Amino acid sequence: MTVKAVKVPLKETALNRERITQIGHQVHGVCPDFDAGAFVREVMADLPALELKDRITRTSEALHTHLPVTGTEALDVLLRSLPPTPEAAGITNDFGWHTYSPHSDFVARYLCTGEYLDQALAALARLTRYFSAEVAVRDFLNTFPDETMKAVDAWSRDEDHRTRRLASEATRPLLPWAPRISLPVNAALPVLDRLYTDPSTYVRTSVGNHLHDLVDTQPEVVLATLQRWKDSRSAADKHFAFIARTALRSKLKKGWPDAYAFLGFPHDAPVELTPLVLERTELVDGDVLSFSAALTATVAVPVHVMFVISSITPTGKPREKVYFLNRNTVQPGRPLSLAKPHKLRSTATTKITPGPYTVAIQVNGRRFPAVPFTVVAA
Repeated sequence: MTVKAVKVPLKETALNRERITQIGHQVHGVCPDFDAGAFVREVMADLPALELKDRITRTSEALHTHLPVTGTEALDVLLRSLPPTPEAAGITNDFGWHTYSPHSDFVARYLCTGEYLDQALAALARLTRYFSAEVAVRDFLNTFPDETMKAVDAWSRDEDHRTRRLASEATRPLLPWAPRISLPVNAALPVLDRLYTDPSTYVRTSVGNHLHDLVDTQPEVVLATLQRWKDSRSAADKHFAFIARTALRSKLKKGWPDAYAFLGFPHDAPVELTPLVLERTELVDGDVLSFSAALTATVAVPVHVMFVISSITPTGKPREKVYFLNRNTVQPGRPLSLAKPHKLRSTATTKITPGPYTVAIQVNGRRFPAVPFTVVAA
């Protein structure tokens, strides 16, 4: 008998009793007047009913309630309660542990004032090494934009890659699950100019995502920035290509010719596609959609291939999901085989509902004729 694994929600692993207790123990260790037991009881009375963001807020509020000091004295307690290094805390990834997410929330919630500004910003630069602090920085960017951008500039030169990444990530125009900032959307381009050649993949990924936030509203600015970086030849080719693809990924899905041209994939590439063949044309949620075809060309041509699944939502709206398939060069006389077993699976954001669907191949932004299939009720 096969036992199906139960996926534990992120909120249950990110901030739970064990981690709240750990916070209380660490703070009590440097501040004996902090009642760790009362802190844990208060947080845990509410925690089970809360989603992750509210768990962070609730923990931060309880720290404020039970710390016997306020202002920079409270900040000093929190900083001294940290293990001496992220590695000493057992953190093995760049992003950090949610155990320390309430600490940066505390800084934004209770120290975002002119009186504490310098100390608060310095604290966020340190805290981001334990748990990425970009959301907390947004409050400072909105309240003290000039002063915070000076700190951001300094962070972009920091010796720690996690702090350098904070300079790019905190200033992203469309940072997910975070408040919007009132700065001009391209305000951080000088910072990105410094970071796109960073030796850290963690930093370069943030640079690509930052440009991706800009590409829908300022595509020409993004292309001009990428072209300037490309012309400088300062970044390794593979690193620059990764940043460019990350920045342009949504435009690639939408078939924007300029994005393909910039990456070296001609929109009008002289290629032909053999008929798309589906292994099955009737499936249920959870089945695998398998399809195959081949690209041919009379001259060598680089191709960036995606496949597009189209359907109608239960409310009658058209829906498309675009997925990467292949990136290669088609050689004359040597067809490029395209095949994919793609699992049709409902997710938290996309429900696979019964009805008519199609799948199509997209090459360098050019859409080839779609082939229909049907999803039926299980």
